[in-house]
Amino acid sequence: MRTLLITGPGGSGRTTVAAATALAAARAGTRVLLLGTDRTDTLGAVLGTPVGAAPVEVVPGLTARRVDAGEDFRADLAALQDRAASALDLLGASRLDPEEFGPLPGAEELSVLRALRDAVLSEAYDLLVVDLPPAERALALFALPEDLRRGMRRLLPPERQAARALRPVLGRLAGVPMPAEWLYGTAGRWDTELAAVEAVLADRNTTVRLVAEPGPAGADAVRTAGLGLALRGLRTDVLVAGRVLPESVEDSWLAGPVAQQRKTLDEWRQTYDVHHVAHLGRDPRGPDDLTALAVPGVPAAPVASAASGDKAGLATIEWPITDRLADDGVLVWHIPLPGARREELDLIRHGDELAVTAGPFRRTVPLPSALRRCTVDGAALREDELRIRFRPDPRLWPRTP
Repeated sequence: MRTLLITGPGGSGRTTVAAATALAAARAGTRVLLLGTDRTDTLGAVLGTPVGAAPVEVVPGLTARRVDAGEDFRADLAALQDRAASALDLLGASRLDPEEFGPLPGAEELSVLRALRDAVLSEAYDLLVVDLPPAERALALFALPEDLRRGMRRLLPPERQAARALRPVLGRLAGVPMPAEWLYGTAGRWDTELAAVEAVLADRNTTVRLVAEPGPAGADAVRTAGLGLALRGLRTDVLVAGRVLPESVEDSWLAGPVAQQRKTLDEWRQTYDVHHVAHLGRDPRGPDDLTALAVPGVPAAPVASAASGDKAGLATIEWPITDRLADDGVLVWHIPLPGARREELDLIRHGDELAVTAGPFRRTVPLPSALRRCTVDGAALREDELRIRFRPDPRLWPRTP
């Protein structure tokens, strides 16, 4: 399945672009699932058809549904109590009624990730279009699987699981499941689910599409979003400039906004493949208005070549290492960070991991095996690329005869 993740700054028209993109693909003969993530039915308002948690056919070939975080949370709470029933009975604890509670903080994000994973695993569609939250929340969503898995590995390191073989015996003696066994089992299920989401984000068939209104505010938002996507290693296919005013209004009071839009579009074209969507003079509503927007189509899924190996399955941007041992005695790790500013960058090494801060974003990544045997020798930002120098540690680096 091809997956298109659409986001942008708040009020940029990302929901409209997502709906128009899905509609255009469906009319071209593609089986499309349009997934909404807003709490309110913004998709239904744009499509002219109410969209809820149950799938609804908008037009032939286009199915839409909306993530229901409340329903997902209640189902998870009921399942959790079922798995811990013996322990709860032993403690004399009464079961909670899921209908009494709303979703806890974080439940909405986990529901979106699960819906994304389940939709990709479905064989009923050829294209998944996801109307994500505004860019700031979407970027936090992209970071969640990796950060949660890293945290769980720290709290419950895999090597401790060797003791799991004794827990069933202890459980039978005590008459109830041992909490540690339940804890490790739950962590294992979460890790598997989060790994599946990470695989979706890294898949070569997954693309992020930015939507923004050209202008000073839109330019700042796109720079920040592009930096966050680059730090996560995610690729964008196009930048959709929404609500673009016609050039013919230069003699009116709109001359100023038109000039601002023109300047921003010229700047964006230096970095992105830019497609503009004209301003209709009204808020688009229904299939006819969405068709009139003429949004860019969805490119065909890339075909992996036999020579490309495992990397053919990845859509993430590579961070290459340059060998300069012979000339300068260092290895250089190249991290593309378009739009980064030197004063916003920070690096901290924790053992075999490196924490990279770029603007408001932070990511901790494991060092490649060769760099683990080196010390950090310095870093520089050049041509929108962070270049980190690593010098081999004589105590760890293999000696040559």
